[in-house]
Amino acid sequence: MYSSGEKKRLDDIAEVSPPNDKSKNTVLKSLRLQLQKAHLAGSLDGYCLYLYGVVLKKLQLEKHALEILCEAIQSEPLYWGSWLELATLVSDREMLNDLVLPNCWMKDFFLAHTYLEIQMNESALEIYTKLMEQGFSKSTYVMAQIAIAYHNMRDLEKAISGFQDILKVDPYRLDNMDIYSNLLYVKEMRVELSNLAHNSCDIDKYRFETCCVIGNFYSLRTQHEKAVLYFQRALKLNPNYLSAWTLMGHEYMEMKNTSFAIQAYRQAIEVNKRDYRAWYGLGQTYEILKMPFYCLYYYKQAQQLRPYDSRMLVALGEAYEKLDKLKEAKKCFWKAHAVGDVEGMALIKLAKMYEKLNEEKQSAAAYTDYIRDAEARNATDRDELCHAYLYLAKYYYEHLKLEEAHENAQKCLDYPETKEDAKTLLRQIAARRMHTEDNRNNSNQFRQQNTNTPATGHLSPMNLTFTP
Repeated sequence: MYSSGEKKRLDDIAEVSPPNDKSKNTVLKSLRLQLQKAHLAGSLDGYCLYLYGVVLKKLQLEKHALEILCEAIQSEPLYWGSWLELATLVSDREMLNDLVLPNCWMKDFFLAHTYLEIQMNESALEIYTKLMEQGFSKSTYVMAQIAIAYHNMRDLEKAISGFQDILKVDPYRLDNMDIYSNLLYVKEMRVELSNLAHNSCDIDKYRFETCCVIGNFYSLRTQHEKAVLYFQRALKLNPNYLSAWTLMGHEYMEMKNTSFAIQAYRQAIEVNKRDYRAWYGLGQTYEILKMPFYCLYYYKQAQQLRPYDSRMLVALGEAYEKLDKLKEAKKCFWKAHAVGDVEGMALIKLAKMYEKLNEEKQSAAAYTDYIRDAEARNATDRDELCHAYLYLAKYYYEHLKLEEAHENAQKCLDYPETKEDAKTLLRQIAARRMHTEDNRNNSNQFRQQNTNTPATGHLSPMNLTFTP
């Protein structure tokens, strides 16, 4: 009965159009009543308890589903399906620790899998490393999970290397190749992605992973219509395939079709509420639609799922800034810089936020750090660099540090945007220098002021223990 109802539901959404009330399994409620009676009578085995848990979960009775799935695992601890369904209901480590589970070897696999799901990647890696040492060194499943952990941690080189090792062991493997294709897409490794797409198609062109790989291949070639077509094919093969919904949302965004992008992202969230990419995609979509309050809500959800991801924090900070909540924005940019800024944007945004809040010393320190980092990585952010140089030139001039002011003003001459302002400031610096030469008494007074003024020529780095 469940399978029949589920097939009908999947057929209703096979065309990947915006979801509607028809795309629901209409037999769930009656099936729940039957299973409930059998459960009270104690006649359900581990497999039927698993089905009961799935039904409860689909009816959004998650607390009850959690209890039943734990009971299913106690009854049949070697059935991996029950463990997987239970993992989707765990939201944090505290909840995971509260579960009453049998102590068998499957529990380690469950814990590692769940740690990956709740973004506790280091803990997952620790368990998988132990499993490798305990006899699973040739398990392609464990190897793939380790590669996925590195993928989640944004260590793309190790993740790609991990998937390459898997293909050496099992060249016909298609499981998780969609994630590998995502990595190749991000790194713009066109040749490798093309080879993966052709090989996957030769192995089994009717696998949803194959369709996703080909979709990424066309997306990298900016053939977004073809990419959408293949993501739709993946969803016809597996409508609960999370990545395809999210990736299709990205493609609709590229095609400026915000309505369908929103529907795709929402469907991804319906499949898995822990998919930060879908929440983040919704935030971007509503940002384009200039709906800042919606944008803020979705970015908050993404940031809660990835609390140490600087991209989520920067996006959240920008949303606060657009709503003129500058102190909240400052906190986000500061934390993004503190946790390790992936895109190199947090520091300059933090400096500008200090500037807007008239926190001059902090702003100057942030601009100084930004310039140092930008020069170290040979950045070409001309607009940001020229603004930073000009701000520091004015800051040093106002604090009577004429050498430092002159040095930064000279650098501003290299940028058309700040050239005229720099010339004006250099004239003012020259005039003040002339004034100090002509009037020795004033010069002594200036020296006394410089003695009492902190050596801002060598601004200390921002205090990262500062709580905005």
